[in-house]
Amino acid sequence: MTTPAPVKAPVTFDEFQKVDIRVGTIERVEEVPKSSKLLRLIVDFGDHKRTILAGMKQERENPKEIEGKQALFVVNLEPRKIMGEVSEGLLFDLGAADDVLPALAVPERPVPNGTRAG
Repeated sequence: MTTPAPVKAPVTFDEFQKVDIRVGTIERVEEVPKSSKLLRLIVDFGDHKRTILAGMKQERENPKEIEGKQALFVVNLEPRKIMGEVSEGLLFDLGAADDVLPALAVPERPVPNGTRAG
């Protein structure tokens, strides 16, 4: 059993409201050439699709098992170039920050792609 990390410094509700977390369906999982950690996720957000890079290649025996699953993503981060590729968001997973084998943060039942969290 692990000890939970300390709670981070408080943020105002207005600050929290700035983070745009949405549900998307992972349509495809692809290798990122020359990377031992990164996978390219093609994610459907209902009105558009995005490419999101996730450092989860070594976390799963078969990364393609998450294709077709809905998960939570932060969609309003500035695009970031990693290993020559642009990531247009962040996979919102559980456990990675605490050295626990990460799990997807998923809705309890299917909801429309693009549905906002919070």
